Formats: sequence, C-alpha cells, structure tokens
Amino acid sequence: MILYRSRLNLGGMDNKMKRIIAVIFALLLAFSCLTACGDSKGSDRPVLRVGMECAYAPYNWSQPTNANGAVPIHGSNDFAFGYDVMMAKFVADKLDMDLEIHMIDWDSLPMAVQSGAIDIEIAGRSITAERQMSFDFTTPYYYASIVCLVRADGPFASATDISGLTGATGTSQLGTVWYNIALPQVPEVNMLPGMDSAPAMLVALTSGAVELVVTDMPTAMAAVSVYPELKLLDFTESNGNFNVSDEEVNIGIMLQKGNTELLDKINEALSGLTVADFIRMMDEAISVQPLAVD
Repeated sequence: MILYRSRLNLGGMDNKMKRIIAVIFALLLAFSCLTACGDSKGSDRPVLRVGMECAYAPYNWSQPTNANGAVPIHGSNDFAFGYDVMMAKFVADKLDMDLEIHMIDWDSLPMAVQSGAIDIEIAGRSITAERQMSFDFTTPYYYASIVCLVRADGPFASATDISGLTGATGTSQLGTVWYNIALPQVPEVNMLPGMDSAPAMLVALTSGAVELVVTDMPTAMAAVSVYPELKLLDFTESNGNFNVSDEEVNIGIMLQKGNTELLDKINEALSGLTVADFIRMMDEAISVQPLAVD
C-alpha cells in the first residue's frame, strides 16, 4: 500500500524529485532482495541440520574461532568442532547439503530429533535396542569401548579388572550406557547421581568428589591428555571387563523414526569410511581439543 500511494503522488512532483524517489525505490528493492534472498552461494542446496551438545570433547565442543575447520553454531557467535563435527562435514559433503550445527543439551537432543527441529543427531550416542524402538540409527560411525578413569595416586589405580574397583564411589554422565549399564556392575559401588555433562563428571573426579568415572575410550584419552593426575583403566582384554553388548558400544547417527530416505543416504556415505578412518579422525580431534592446545 505504501508503494502504491507513492506512485499516485508522483504526479504532483517535479522531475528532479521524481528521479530522487526512483533512485531510493531502486535501492530499497536491491536491499530487499539481498536481505530476503541471502547470499546466493550455496542457496540452491538443502540444509542438513545436525544437533550435538558442543560440550563433549573430543566428540564435540564449542570454540570462539573457526580454527581447524570449525563450523558456526546456529544462532551463536561461537563455532563447533570435534569428531562429530568432522563427521557431520563429511556426511553433508557427500549428500551435497549445507551443514548447520545446532547446540542442544544432551537430554533435549532426542526430542529435537523427534519434533523435526533438527534432521539428525551426531553426538556420540550408542545404538541400544531401547533407543532403536523410538529412533532410527545409521551404521556405526565409531566403536567406543568402555573404560574407567581414576586418580593416578588413588586407591584404585592398580585395578586390573572391575573387581579391583570394589566399593569405589563413582559417577558418569546421566542418560548414558556408562551410567545406566556399566557403572552398576562395579561390586559394591557407591553410585552417586549422574552428571549433566562429560566435563562435569571429570570435575567430580579431579576434585575428589568421586573416586571413579566410567566413560568411553575417546573421552578418557582426551581427559588424561589434559589431567595428568588421572589414570585410564582399560579392562577389555581381561575376564573381568564390563558386560556390555556390541550395540551398547557402537556409536551411531540418530534420525527420526521412518526417515529411511535420509538414513539410506547417510549409510551410503559412511560406507566409504573404514575403522582406520575413524581412528585417524578421532586422534586428530583429541589432538586439537581446546584444553589440550597451548
């Protein structure tokens, strides 16, 4: 309506004023196109919206710059990087899609997938039978054995299997296989409430609030590279290891149930990677995690 009225009123103006109005009108149209249409680069490609915590090194974390190929976090001035971001970039490239990283807390990620707020979750989540009842998962994009972290100078540093942890006070991250399945297998464990995040469980251990943390190998490797006072205990070659199934240590990309078209495309992309590729990428992520860099 504003433009229509202006057009009607032009008849009462001199030629100079008409030219000024025409220039202003042209500039407004150009600005409108720029703001509404956005940058034309990549605008014809669909967007892959990927959710993760951005607080779970070495799988994912946030940082203030795009160093090492970090990706902008949607709605934030920060950037995301880590193994999950590397994997998200690989998948998006294979699917010819633009990548959009969404930072969402661990407990809210499943709801974000179910509601369609994001297309997929890449957040170091293991593929359990219970989770598969509500979500679809890709083939594994990592295989993560379950290990323990203790203080190197503590009473459990010499443990060679889980029996050597008897009576320890322990915790892990809430809502994980580590906390729900593995930690209760420690004999007579004093099991404290689960922590909201992986950093929180590490703080509990380094501060002395607990004597034991159960986690996966990449998280433990990243932790000992930062905290020399911690020791990694790996019982996988002993008879006294944690009793977990393969599905509980296989890490997958989570999708909305029934989204078979996207599932098939991502599985096809992942088929081009080997276990050696997984290890190489994870080692790279561990080497540049924020706390490990001078």
